[in-house]
Amino acid sequence: MRIAIFSDTFYPELSGVSDSIISLAKELAKCGHEIRFYAPRYSKRNYEKAGLAPEEITLGKNISIVRLFSVPYPTGTGQGRLVIPSPFILWNVKKFNPDVIHTQLFFGAGLEALWSAKILKKPLIGTNHTAIKEFIKYSPLRGKWASNMILRYVNWYYDKCDLITAPSRSVVDEMKFYGFTKESHVISNPVDTQTFVPLPNKNWLRKKFGFGDYTIIHAGRLSGERKIEVIINAVSIVKKEFPKTELAIAGRGSAEKELKSLAAMLGIQSSVKFIGFLDKSTLAEAYNASEIFIITSTSDTQSMVMMQAMAAGLPVIGVKARALPEYINNKNGILVEPDDSEALAKKIIFLFKNPRKRKILGDGARKFAFNFSSESIAKAWEKIYERAASKAAR
Repeated sequence: MRIAIFSDTFYPELSGVSDSIISLAKELAKCGHEIRFYAPRYSKRNYEKAGLAPEEITLGKNISIVRLFSVPYPTGTGQGRLVIPSPFILWNVKKFNPDVIHTQLFFGAGLEALWSAKILKKPLIGTNHTAIKEFIKYSPLRGKWASNMILRYVNWYYDKCDLITAPSRSVVDEMKFYGFTKESHVISNPVDTQTFVPLPNKNWLRKKFGFGDYTIIHAGRLSGERKIEVIINAVSIVKKEFPKTELAIAGRGSAEKELKSLAAMLGIQSSVKFIGFLDKSTLAEAYNASEIFIITSTSDTQSMVMMQAMAAGLPVIGVKARALPEYINNKNGILVEPDDSEALAKKIIFLFKNPRKRKILGDGARKFAFNFSSESIAKAWEKIYERAASKAAR
């Protein structure tokens, strides 16, 4: 099959969406499918923010990329781009002649997908990765009128798709609450269980990163909705009982300066290490050099970094918000209430005091992550694509 994937966020932007659709494409390409991405064109500065050379990524046989004209758009990473739709893209899509068009988001690239599908009479599948109410909080457009407008627009957009998917039930339920009625499915984003694995010689990895025996790790975009300050406050509490506790934070974003200031104000700046953006193999090593992965975001619709940490065999502590309770259970981690640093600190201390429990949860996390391997998720998508193409042909 030929599959056109439109996404408003893509490499080099630091994004779970980008990671997941690239992993999916690689797996589909292995099965002989031809994938073409339509994604924003990023500036040299956007690459530099991620610590990457300003050159196109090579994804291998059967995968091509078409870059769309875009302008800067404010996001937590400082890399956001807004695609400006152009009629010329339609000719490229027509020449590619996809069997199905898959849209990942609902901005400019999403509109290109919508128009191409309607004009070329191709089946259109939509995936919503976004917690709409949380997105509105951090949108440049504020106020009740803006919220209503965005909610109506999102439902209007996905109503134009033949069917929609989301990585968690919480996203689908929110859409239905605001009036969405079409066919929907919950399909997890794929997890790279080949790169993210438990590694031997953890002592060597600790030395490589300069981590101690009581290192907690968090990874992802450093922005307000991820509530990373809750983790830093919890660490200041944990250090009273475990003075050698350290927090490693991988990633970049607009909140970095503020988070560093908080650590300094609490007097723990030497124990909070901002290790920047890491490629996947290095991030897998950093996970293996740590003891616990923590996520306090109230906006995640799945969290790829959390799933990758699970695949690496780390126990997880997360908050009871959005999609996290759909993926964290008593066999792979612990849930606490959002914004409660004291409750989080208690659970960290509990796991530090119980290495056997950490091991049991870490093993459970690895086993759980295999349910969402790239291979199994690609097979699920193959069925959806084939069904959509067959229905369109009829």
